[in-house]
Amino acid sequence: MNIQAIHEVSIESEEGRMTFPEGVRRLLEVGVESYFVDLAAGRRTHYLGDGGTHDEAMILERSPVAGEFSDSALMAAIRAAQADAIRYPEFVRCSTAAGVIGYWAFLTGKRVIYFGRKGESHVEEFPTATPRN
Repeated sequence: MNIQAIHEVSIESEEGRMTFPEGVRRLLEVGVESYFVDLAAGRRTHYLGDGGTHDEAMILERSPVAGEFSDSALMAAIRAAQADAIRYPEFVRCSTAAGVIGYWAFLTGKRVIYFGRKGESHVEEFPTATPRN
């Protein structure tokens, strides 16, 4: 398990220096299949294909999670991130304002599932990201 590479992706993302597709590519290269982000607790857990896991605290200041889940506000944040109009720090602020308490990014499954405080969910498909050769 390349903990240093996973940590670097986390830090660069949280500092707004990396796009989501670049992070996906780099995590796939080191064997990460999925990761779960708990926005309420400020933690991220990575799951590897060999069964290993790596958990670490996020460096972003936690934002309060809105009590109501807004699919439209979440979609606006997702589209802005996809267009590189916002980066991860702003995406997290917009997501928590939209009532997202956490999300699971399934890199090999090419989808992210966002969760609200009351069990609401939104599934977002994303394009294939492949490791560099």
